Amino acid sequence: MARTKHAAAKRRNRRQSGAKVTSPASASPSTPSSPGASTSRRRTNAQSSATTRKPHRYRPGTKALREIRMFQKSTKLLIPAASFIREVRAITYRIAPPDVNRWTAEALLAIQEAAEDFLVHLFEDAMLCAFHAKRVTLSKQSEKLFY
Repeated sequence: MARTKHAAAKRRNRRQSGAKVTSPASASPSTPSSPGASTSRRRTNAQSSATTRKPHRYRPGTKALREIRMFQKSTKLLIPAASFIREVRAITYRIAPPDVNRWTAEALLAIQEAAEDFLVHLFEDAMLCAFHAKRVTLSKQSEKLFY
């Protein structure tokens, strides 16, 4: 006899609008139980098992690699502009005389682009050094090792 495919049975909605759900405690033992009462218990068990399901987690490094690809494709600045401008003004106020503390928007943008380019290349070189030392994580070394 040949095997045949059977159509999959569709599951009913968990709660149908207008359907009354009777609790098993309210039904008396002398009355016959309705066929929907046993299925409602099964539904509550299925609902409780669905709520205890673990959230999806990616393997370590997957999200980091996705972020790296995203940042390599983009051309936008990585440091927030407001906080960078605040730091530039604070450094200027400490170093320069108080009357020289005005910046044009183009100058601040140029400084931010140059600073981010420098930092990106610095971290690239640091990662190359970490790979050379057979490490996969960039870490701060103590200064005692370099004396």
